[in-house]
Amino acid sequence: QVHLMESGGGLVQPGGSLTLSCAASGLYFSNDWMNWVRQVPGKGLEWVAAISPGSGRIVYTDSVKDRFIVSRDNSNKTLNLQMKTLKPDDTAVYYCVKDWDLWGQGTQVTVSS
Repeated sequence: QVHLMESGGGLVQPGGSLTLSCAASGLYFSNDWMNWVRQVPGKGLEWVAAISPGSGRIVYTDSVKDRFIVSRDNSNKTLNLQMKTLKPDDTAVYYCVKDWDLWGQGTQVTVSS
């Protein structure tokens, strides 16, 4: 069965850190661009970051540059998102997405004091 499963979400205080993970199964993974996308309830989707198959190209949306780091481990078929200096505006459901054709179920991140 082909799917992506995110983990690592939770409640964190402003200024805190959190690391999200995404485990892939049933797919090759190593040839695919991977993305992190987030959604605030009642609002649209926001693309957060992307990483190329070999990790040679990494791009971020401006609002998370210098705070978030995306990485991948192709041998273990995992995608990670290290988030630092979190802000209340980072509160959202975070999804990992493969090549825009496969989405995980999402993990909730809440930044609040």
